[in-house]
Amino acid sequence: MNRNEFIEKLASRLNLTKRGARQTVDAVFGLITETLSKNEPVQLTGFGKFEPRARRESNRINPQTRERIRVPRKVVPTFKPGKGLREKLSRSLRVVEAGGKLEVRK
Repeated sequence: MNRNEFIEKLASRLNLTKRGARQTVDAVFGLITETLSKNEPVQLTGFGKFEPRARRESNRINPQTRERIRVPRKVVPTFKPGKGLREKLSRSLRVVEAGGKLEVRK
């Protein structure tokens, strides 16, 4: 599901206009972004926790040129799913092996 599909489903579920749903989604994402940029976590009980984390500097290889590059240290957003979300996924989805790879299926 992409952003526009999400907005359409939210509008339908809450009997909002698409514009109203878009404003709601923008407000929620903006609030999460603003809070993270203040180095504060966003904990949504039952859903999960968003928080900023530091990532170390690392050396990588550009797969096209095989050239070594240095990736500087930086702050990245992380998400840790809550117990309710994990349990919901465990009830509705399963892991299967197909062609030597693990896949998620209904």
